Amino acid sequence: MFLKELSKNEVTLAGGKGANLAEMYNLSLPVPDAFVVLADAYKFFIEKTGLKERIRNVLRGLDVNDTKQLERKTALIRKMIISTEMPKEIRKEIEHAYETLSREFNEREIYVAIRSSATAEDLPQASFAGQQLTLLNVKRAENVIEGVKRCWASLFTARATFYREEKGFSHEKVAIAVIVQKQLGAIPYEEYLKGNYKAGVGFTVHPSTGEKNKVVIEGSWGQGESIVSGSVTPDTYVLDKKTGRVIEINIAKKSRMRIADLKECGLKEVDVPPHLQEKQCLTENELRELHRLALKLERYYRFPQDFEWVSERGKIYLVQTRPITVLYGEKQKEAEAKQRAILKGLPASPGIASGRVRIVRNLSELSKVGKGDVLVTKMTNPDMVPVMRKAGAIITDEGGITCHAAIVSRELGIPCIVGTERATEVLKEGMKVTVDASRGLVYEGVITSILSSQKKITKEELKKIAKLRTRTKILMNLGVPERINEYRHLPFDGIGLMRVEFIIASQIGEHPNLLLEQHRERVYINRLANGIRKVAKAIYPRFVVVRFSDFKTNEYRELKGGERYEPHEDNPMLGWRGVSRYISKEFEQAFRLECRAIKKVRDSGCDNVWVMLPFVRTLWEVERCLEIMKEEGLKRSGTFKVWLMAEVPSVILLAERFAKLCDGFSVGSNDLTQLILGIDRDSGMLAKLGYFDERNEAVKRAIKSLIRVAHKNNVRVSICGQAPSVYEDFCEFLVRSGIDSISVNPDAVVKTRKLVWEIERKMKKK
Repeated sequence: MFLKELSKNEVTLAGGKGANLAEMYNLSLPVPDAFVVLADAYKFFIEKTGLKERIRNVLRGLDVNDTKQLERKTALIRKMIISTEMPKEIRKEIEHAYETLSREFNEREIYVAIRSSATAEDLPQASFAGQQLTLLNVKRAENVIEGVKRCWASLFTARATFYREEKGFSHEKVAIAVIVQKQLGAIPYEEYLKGNYKAGVGFTVHPSTGEKNKVVIEGSWGQGESIVSGSVTPDTYVLDKKTGRVIEINIAKKSRMRIADLKECGLKEVDVPPHLQEKQCLTENELRELHRLALKLERYYRFPQDFEWVSERGKIYLVQTRPITVLYGEKQKEAEAKQRAILKGLPASPGIASGRVRIVRNLSELSKVGKGDVLVTKMTNPDMVPVMRKAGAIITDEGGITCHAAIVSRELGIPCIVGTERATEVLKEGMKVTVDASRGLVYEGVITSILSSQKKITKEELKKIAKLRTRTKILMNLGVPERINEYRHLPFDGIGLMRVEFIIASQIGEHPNLLLEQHRERVYINRLANGIRKVAKAIYPRFVVVRFSDFKTNEYRELKGGERYEPHEDNPMLGWRGVSRYISKEFEQAFRLECRAIKKVRDSGCDNVWVMLPFVRTLWEVERCLEIMKEEGLKRSGTFKVWLMAEVPSVILLAERFAKLCDGFSVGSNDLTQLILGIDRDSGMLAKLGYFDERNEAVKRAIKSLIRVAHKNNVRVSICGQAPSVYEDFCEFLVRSGIDSISVNPDAVVKTRKLVWEIERKMKKK
């Protein structure tokens, strides 16, 4: 199979290296094309030729600690494999694939690299890297076929056999695939002498110190095998991970290099020309590109990567990536725990917890989730909120970092990992797991070293940070009113977003139109008012911005009676929601109940309650909505503010006119990013590929434009999305752009106040 036909999920077919190469190739990363002789071909080969039984007999009674016996028996197996004729079925396919690959590069026969790829290779829990064979600069189909057999035979080197035995891998179960890849560096000798070919390795964390804010690149002239084997000392470049700035360079004397031997195939060693020996081998552009690729690899794989690269005539190629299984400078226990990770997903709500797995496949199974359990489900919905509050952690198969599970978990302060794709399959009912939601990793068992690594802020530190005064106000997002007493002591200047959906889902549970039909409006008004009042009183005189309900049709349908009043929409995210719902004849009366609840709270002495209109699209709908609010006794004034959510691009484009209708804008960076970039924010796939990023230049330009226009019209701008608490550089961008306030989840309030204070202090110094 060619790389375009494979992905990272085909480890059992293509081996770890082959699966990773295919994944990178299909991410449109610069990977030379290749085909993979699948592990099934190896299995077919040893079974059809009778080698399987013969190998089993040789290994029977093997003592891997007896070095001589190990060397003798493994050498015998390798000889058996190499001397056995390739079955014609496999031979024909390899010949055809080699011809196809050659034609792709407009040649009759190309030079290829033949690389082993064990099916247990390059996994987070074990690395078989370097234990099997790689053959370089091979040409002609018959040589490729012999090369494949030599790679199969390398499965039984003494080293690989010993390692499998030590790690508990069955010799029979570990098969091997073989990659046949377009050879880079199959260029004339003169090109090497001009410095037009270089290669090396890269690490997305510092391999010696474990520092995660650094990227390390090693490079030298000629083929990268010299660096991997340790036969040359390469140049070393240490880059700042955040900016790509080079912070350290060590230029080595590079007197020898290995180049392609185009006559004999393979490699030969030659002298490096004097003018190149002490010259920096990588250019600024090459370092910039390697930094970009390093970030892309780590962001996609969600794990520190060790990758191999090549630069041919100035163009960078990637030829391998694998997880770094040991990070020096960290606690050994933590490194060991990393190797036991059984599941990986997107970090959605930070924190670490352990507990028993409770798999919920439908609502009837909610009752089995107890306090502190790990709730595992395909995707959460509003009906699950009461149970989510009890969970110690939440893991989902689907979703991106702005899905329902992610948002609710952050509001609740519960560790959450989303988009694992297979949590409900991998995790078993009742098993104990440790959830490290800061890294998006799940471990089997209770890993005390990870649980104890959770840093908790002391009372003294909290007092110190609370005294820091910032121009940019630090606000807090809140969903569950009952938790306000846990958070009231945090150093926030007000609540920038209080979602009433949590009250509707957990305290009411019925569709407002059903209550209207049954003349039970008071239930709706009173329960909403009680929840809002609880928060407003607890933090008085600090303000509370209550966002009117922003359920989508599919979420309203989940409420009791909802199916009677809600249409089916194929894309509810862009459907009947927000202000368009409030002004419609089908929902206007229900919206008026929300207005009455707000008025009731304000009339009770809580004049610190303001409101926010979500998912604003047009000027006329806001005007109509304000009329309805005025009819219900909610008129804009010095003590009653109305904010608009800025999450639809029309608000940015018409900001000057929208500013006449409000006292403030609150940037909903999740939806704004979705609508500017055309990305479904719930897509786990696009999130993993790095598409959903609020730091995209187009999104940043929109926010900066809104701030400028709003301030020109004496209107304040806040932000209530997740981005400022996740990305320090994005937070700095907002502060430098003059945003008035930043509203974050409770777990990020302290960190954000400290960060904003440091940014503003830095700005003053300049």
